[in-house]
Parts: sequence; C-alpha cells; structure tokens
Amino acid sequence: MADNFLEKHREDYEARKAEWLRKRKGIPKTKRNKEKPDDESL
Repeated sequence: MADNFLEKHREDYEARKAEWLRKRKGIPKTKRNKEKPDDESL
C-alpha cells in the first residue's frame, strides 16, 4: 500500500459524495404527515 492506495480511494469517495450531495439538493423533500380528522372519536 505504498502507492497512495488509501489517499486515492479517499479522493474517489469525496468526489462521489460531492456529486451525490449536488443531486440530493435538487430534489425537494416531501412531507409525509397525514391529516387527522377533526373528530378523533371516529
């Protein structure tokens, strides 16, 4: 592992992570809250 194996894999990981974060920011979050009925006795 004298040929900078760990450093190369870390750089690849950081690049993939940055790309994933860029894609993720473009997707709006959806709320999954269900509306409760006004009369909870039902």
